[in-house]
Amino acid sequence: MNYASLPLLAVLVAATLAPVEAEATNGYFTHGFGVRAQGVAGVGYALPQDSLAAATNPAGTGLVGDRLDLGMTWFKPNRGADITGNLAGADGHYDGSDDASFLIPEFGFTQTISERASWGLAVYGNGGMNTSYRENPFAAFGSTGRAGVDLSQLFITPSLAFKVTAEHTIGLAATYAHQRFEASGLSAFDNPAFSNRPGSLTDRGHDTADGWGVKLGWTGKLHERFTVGAAWSSRIATDEFNRYSGLFADNGGFDIPETWGVGIAWQALPALTVAADWQHIDYGTTRSVGNTLSLLFEGNLFGAASGPGFGWQDVEVAKLGVVYTVAPSVILRAGISHTDQPIPEGETFINILAPGVVEDHASIGATWQSETFGEWSFAYTRVLEETIRGNNSIPLAFGGGEADLRMDQHILGIAWTKEF
Repeated sequence: MNYASLPLLAVLVAATLAPVEAEATNGYFTHGFGVRAQGVAGVGYALPQDSLAAATNPAGTGLVGDRLDLGMTWFKPNRGADITGNLAGADGHYDGSDDASFLIPEFGFTQTISERASWGLAVYGNGGMNTSYRENPFAAFGSTGRAGVDLSQLFITPSLAFKVTAEHTIGLAATYAHQRFEASGLSAFDNPAFSNRPGSLTDRGHDTADGWGVKLGWTGKLHERFTVGAAWSSRIATDEFNRYSGLFADNGGFDIPETWGVGIAWQALPALTVAADWQHIDYGTTRSVGNTLSLLFEGNLFGAASGPGFGWQDVEVAKLGVVYTVAPSVILRAGISHTDQPIPEGETFINILAPGVVEDHASIGATWQSETFGEWSFAYTRVLEETIRGNNSIPLAFGGGEADLRMDQHILGIAWTKEF
């Protein structure tokens, strides 16, 4: 690489750091990092395809060569809720898609240091959640104005990879996480009966929280056609959202869960690779996410150390993808994935704010290389509609009844690559 281009590299990173509005698909984590990975439904532990590979497995930094990848993803979620049988008068059909769509940038760079070592930098949206209800689902309980939340997570991951042997590569990465959050329209709960810090539960504008974590990864070629990979990402303990210390458990705490996973890639034919991943996301141990709403009626107010959360469970994600090389300049991709449901039927009421209920993804993608226009990659993912029907979901203190949640999504990504 020409080091005179490093100032341009810095400018590109700075541009990618602009505020990212995002909503994700496996709970509130994205289904895949990088447009090429999106084309195979997020498969990546044993199938690094570009310089965003370190976001999944930092060992991939040593396997993709010297390159620069710039991408943009258009994300359109449709989300909402239905309330029935509520004695307080909250029954209705609520559309949470007042904010229609979002743009999510990504940036990746890798470079070989020596015959065995490489380094890289990846900047990407890890996940988030956005709802915006013009008609407030909590109005019957005393809330006013529009209701919703806006959570986005930006990760910056510098990585280092080392080829222990010709067949085995290990990787290490640090991750800086920047979170941005806002809640609105929840004034019915912003009082001493429900919150340990009234005045710090809703309508405080955006707040931010930052923290650091680590990633470890490995890939091994066990046979000339068979590669395996594994990676672990630590829990990231971030600062508290001080403006929302009366909403989230632990006085505004919102740590980012630990994840780990394994993958395989099989070169079935010279032009065809089949790959699969299994991933675990540890939502349940993060109190502000995993604690149940029932804690509110046990004397634990919103914002307390053991205060209510969203009741999310840990999830496991299974992914399967294929990559087919039509010609040196044309590569096609497709994939499917399925995740466990993070939201139990009894926790749908509070999750009107965060209806991350989708489970199934179907993706297609392609890379096209042209001497005139450079190398471009595309991916489209259809996230199939899912509805979770509440079961004893609205407490009697709020009039009882049920809250049903629904969501589906469209995801379209485009990326440009420069190899050095």
